[in-house]
Amino acid sequence: MLYLRDYTSLVKNMKKQIIFSVAAVALLVSACAAPANVVYFQDSSDKEIHNDVEVESIRLRPADKISIIVNCTGVELMQQFNLPYVSRYVGASTEGYSSGNMGISGYIVDAEGNIDYPVIGKIHVAGLTRAEVAEKIKNELQTQALVRDPVVTVDYLNLYVSLMGEVARPGRYAVTRDAVTVLDAIALAGDLTIFGRRDNIRVIREENGIQKTYLLDLRSMEELVKSPAYYVCQNDLIYVEPNGMRTRQSTVNGNTVMSTSFWISIASLAATLVSTITVVAMRLQ
Repeated sequence: MLYLRDYTSLVKNMKKQIIFSVAAVALLVSACAAPANVVYFQDSSDKEIHNDVEVESIRLRPADKISIIVNCTGVELMQQFNLPYVSRYVGASTEGYSSGNMGISGYIVDAEGNIDYPVIGKIHVAGLTRAEVAEKIKNELQTQALVRDPVVTVDYLNLYVSLMGEVARPGRYAVTRDAVTVLDAIALAGDLTIFGRRDNIRVIREENGIQKTYLLDLRSMEELVKSPAYYVCQNDLIYVEPNGMRTRQSTVNGNTVMSTSFWISIASLAATLVSTITVVAMRLQ
């Protein structure tokens, strides 16, 4: 009888240990999505971080489209150097000129890197920034005595970056100014989802006919601002890789073992087995 009492006590202790152990594992699993893998800029609290990458303005490439507006004294002079405003209608086969729904016409950089500018003719703009293009046209107008004291403004019309993967709104977004960072681009897409890896952002960029891939870690501001891909260029592709949980969702029951309910079920099963063993042992006495 004493032996049976000791045995029963031992089984109860085993049961408690099993439940405690399984509960601890469940708690550990539920906390596996640690902030260390989710929080941005973990090294930026109360600290000065200097950007070692020179701010580089976007330089024009073939197939880029820009608008060029010249302001000067005299309406007739301005008209001959500015493309007309056009109106585009959905379903229309041609462009019409009207007072409504107006848009700015632009110049497309050809394969040789040139644009065909009124009166002046071919101007090489590939490799130049907006400011450099504006200065070049201004100098040409003054050198040829075509316009006196012109003000030239250059803007982008068809420059984009694309975002794919684990972002809230994947798509293509317009670049309308210089010094757009990868953080600006991600913000346009509504930020990363909770399933996106913060430590392995890919920026795919074409440089001199070669596709290059840069890896960014959003958890470290210090490392991020040092990357050549911190400032985006036209046609950049930014890809956010899914984390392990999202990847496992592509398989049947891929995340079952990671769920708290799974470990509670295991604990319940273990308790049932211990109780069954106890009943069987008592009957055998």
